[in-house]
This record gives sequence, structure tokens and C-alpha cells, in this order.
Amino acid sequence: MNTLTTPERRGLSAISTPGGRMLIVAADQRNSMKAVMADAPGGPDGISRAELADAKADLVRYLANHAQAILLDPEVALPDIIDDGVLDRDTALVVGMDASGYETVDGLRYTRFVPGMTARRVRDLGGDVAKMLFYTRPDKQGADSEVARQIRDVVRECSEEGVLLIVELLTYRLDDESEEDYAAAFPALVTDGAKLAVECGAKVLKLQYPGSAEACAAVTEAAAGVPWAVLSAGVDHETFVGQVATAVANGASGAMAGRSLWKDSLSITTGAREKLLTARALPRLRELKAVLDG
Repeated sequence: MNTLTTPERRGLSAISTPGGRMLIVAADQRNSMKAVMADAPGGPDGISRAELADAKADLVRYLANHAQAILLDPEVALPDIIDDGVLDRDTALVVGMDASGYETVDGLRYTRFVPGMTARRVRDLGGDVAKMLFYTRPDKQGADSEVARQIRDVVRECSEEGVLLIVELLTYRLDDESEEDYAAAFPALVTDGAKLAVECGAKVLKLQYPGSAEACAAVTEAAAGVPWAVLSAGVDHETFVGQVATAVANGASGAMAGRSLWKDSLSITTGAREKLLTARALPRLRELKAVLDG
């Protein structure tokens, strides 16, 4: 297990329930958040940055302030949500360091940083914890690969700044790979990605659901004591609750839920958002917390 420093332990505590499980509302999405606001005049392309920022603020007010933590981006949401007093003092802030999209080099995907984002900038924005996304194909990328170097560098930078880093991993299908071959390889790709990240110093992981109880147990073994949380990946709430229950029963340490909570609650209209987030998304959050804490 990669040992947490004292400030990193404080960060992990801040994003965890009283039962010790991570519970974070993910709201750092940008284009995918616009896409679910289907009632916007002109569709997603017609949504302005200000309108998206307002939606994120309402998501914090009516949903995330009831969670242990909220994951937000520094491009649209921050620092306004802090400066305007929207975020509750008892809800921890996780700051996403990654920009939308990715670059492709020799068929492999690489994440980009939000310009100017550093561990110190996370602190300046009021963050308790940082998050960085990495695309991984561990069957093509080993400990000497560029993505491994990037993981090591960000882990080291955040640790030196006293900021806990959540390393998010997404695996993906290669251009010359069939859907069937990718589906067969998927559990091992998630497991081996976790192993690679831990070897690079990761202290907390955010991972795709690997597909089964057996695969979750394999991920837990590969993580070697490093806590890992399941990401919702846009599935419906009922599916995600089942995935979380299976994952926690097999060693996972929490959940980071985004669209599974709020994708059908983000109207372009403020009044409708409040009603939907309160009546639809908030009960889902409470159900997820009950599953996590048993």
C-alpha cells in the first residue's frame, strides 16, 4: 500500500462518509453536462458558459451539499461557486485537473491538463483534494510508458503540496480492436490499470466497474491496499447502485456518482432544476449513501 501523508489522510477523511466510504458527486463534466440539458433552446450548442455555470451551482445547492464531497472543474464552476458562498462548509471540494477530451498519439489516448492547473492551484481554488484522469491501455503501456511517467509526476507534485490526488483511470477500445475482443479484455484492463497506477504511486483510485464480483475482487487485490471508488460512467441509477453494492462487497471503498444521479434533473430552467434535483436526484444520493454504509 502507498502510505498516505498526514494532510492526505485529512483529505481522504473529508470525502468519506461516517462509515469510512468515499462518496463524491461528480460535476466536473462540461460537454456531457450540456448534452443532458435537452430542453435548452437550440440544444446543447446553444447553452452558454454562464448557463452551464448556473446549472453547476444549482447542482451544488440542491444535491452536492448533502454529500461528503463534490468534484468540480476550474474552467466553468470554480472559483465562483466558492466565492459566491454556494458550497456548504461541510462539503469537501475535489478539484478536477483534467481538460475535456484527449489527444491521440500512435493510437493511444492522452489526457490534457486544464491550462495552468497545478497542485498549488488546487489549493488556491479552495480544494481539499485533487483529481486527474488518465486514459490507460496497460496491455500496451508499462511502467516505462509516457502515461506512467505522467501519473508518477502528478502524484509526486500533489504529495509535495500536501494535496491528496485521486487518480481516475479510463480504459478504451483501440481503433483496430473489435467490440467483442474489447469486452473480453475489459476486466483485465481495469485490473491491470489499477496495478500500474499503484506501482506509479497512486494513493486513491477512481475506476470503471470491471463487470462482476470476481473482477472487483481482482481489482482490490491489484490495488494492494490502495482504496478505490467506482465511477458511474453514465449508467442509470438502479444499475449503478447494484454495481456499487457488488464492488463494496468485494473490497471497493466508495463511489463517485455523476450522471447516474443528475442526468435527468438538469433543466435549463432554474426553477425546474431545483424541483428535479430535490425530488429525483437527492433521494438517489441518499440511497447510494445507505448502500455504501450498509
